[in-house]
Amino acid sequence: MSWKRVSLCILVELALLAGHGGVLRAQINQGPPSFGIPFPPPLVGDTSALAREAQDWLVELVKINTTNPPGNEQAVAKYLAGILTKEGITPEILDVAPGRSALVARLRSSAVAEPSKAFLLVAHMDVVGVDRSKWSVDPFGGIIKDGYLYGRGSIDDKGMLAANLAAFLALKRSNVRLNRDVIFLATTDEEQFGDASMKTLIAKYWDKFAAGYAINEGGNAVVKDGKVQHVAVQVDEKVPVNVAVIAKGTAGHASIPTKDNAVVHLAAAVAKIGDYTAPVHFTSITRRYFEGLSTLEDEETGKWIRVVDTPDRGEHAQRVLSDANPLWNSMMRDSIAPTMLQAGVRVNVIPSEAQANLNIRLLPGDTVSALLDELTKLVNDPLVHFEVEPDAGLAAPNSSIETDLYATITKVCAREFGGAPVLPFMSTGATDSAQLRLHSVQAYGLRPFPLTEEDDRRVHGDDERLPLAAFAKGVDLLTHIVAEFCVTK
Repeated sequence: MSWKRVSLCILVELALLAGHGGVLRAQINQGPPSFGIPFPPPLVGDTSALAREAQDWLVELVKINTTNPPGNEQAVAKYLAGILTKEGITPEILDVAPGRSALVARLRSSAVAEPSKAFLLVAHMDVVGVDRSKWSVDPFGGIIKDGYLYGRGSIDDKGMLAANLAAFLALKRSNVRLNRDVIFLATTDEEQFGDASMKTLIAKYWDKFAAGYAINEGGNAVVKDGKVQHVAVQVDEKVPVNVAVIAKGTAGHASIPTKDNAVVHLAAAVAKIGDYTAPVHFTSITRRYFEGLSTLEDEETGKWIRVVDTPDRGEHAQRVLSDANPLWNSMMRDSIAPTMLQAGVRVNVIPSEAQANLNIRLLPGDTVSALLDELTKLVNDPLVHFEVEPDAGLAAPNSSIETDLYATITKVCAREFGGAPVLPFMSTGATDSAQLRLHSVQAYGLRPFPLTEEDDRRVHGDDERLPLAAFAKGVDLLTHIVAEFCVTK
């Protein structure tokens, strides 16, 4: 590894310590840190210039409004196609629906192409909507301020899209010899999982991007106390199901209240559901995640993690950890979040029907019917019933933690993050990886950008932002993971 690249790594880590993009005041008067881990010669060289270039791409990607619905991903696909074409790569635009197109490009290995060995870099182009009144900047302005890039999709998932493109082009520019085909895929409709989603892409175009391995979103490089505490690599995910809670009553004039007011009965049902806590059920992945986390958290938290699955103290530990961290709470059980309410046509009319949406995330192996049986007993109201919406996800097998790709991710993360461990992780959110796993792809969720909890919780929220220092580090990390896995040494 060149001293120039090591200096970049040190600068980025110091930037993180200074607050993600704050002014650096430290002087570097030491040689490259080793952390006891030997640095191999770089396979694709220094990535600092590449990261600056990728930052420019990301700014332009954020400026293209791909709020889903309607998506408008075709505009991003054309922008990416222009970059790839200038690099001498022939991309292919995959039309999915009017105005909605995915993009695929391939670097071929010198060996005979084997789809089971091929490696896929995947990220989605669509973003969730915004309430512009709650943002401090234009959410589609690509605004850089105080060391951050602000914008919807800067983290989810256009940051990953730009980093994937950087890693892909690094292989092309370095003229390295690949041991497998490497495929770049930009997908549509990930946020809605509608008619233009990964399921449709696979049904229509699987031969264009069939692979045995993939890196996608879904994980985290978790920053605590100014450094990366651990890297959570998604190997499994919860199953999304939307359920309508419907209350029916008698319509009438609002000046004459009635006992069967649908709004009142719906409100009472939602209140009961909001107070409901599903029982704890540890998957093998979540159990392993907590085992690794127990040695990394503070002493008090680690004490409760170590007994979270024991007969005598487990129940109390589960309550403590659930209160301490909403993510941990959702990882341990089926979760229910009321998200939308609909009722009424006029302020002076009692409606005959009121409806709420429950966004349910099931643990793999659990069923929505069993959960709804419990909720029906809980609500205990003949005027209220449940209807499962048709867009339910499917439980997919988890990816193996025994593959060469997982080992490569572990090795490179430890090297680049000062020995930080990689922990297998079940994400509470859904990703395109579920569909890939259903087609025998060993897919791993890796968000390579080191983020604090404060920045991570802005995803799907107001003022979503990505620290530029973290983005540069993420480009470097991802590029070297891809090179180590795909380049013939």
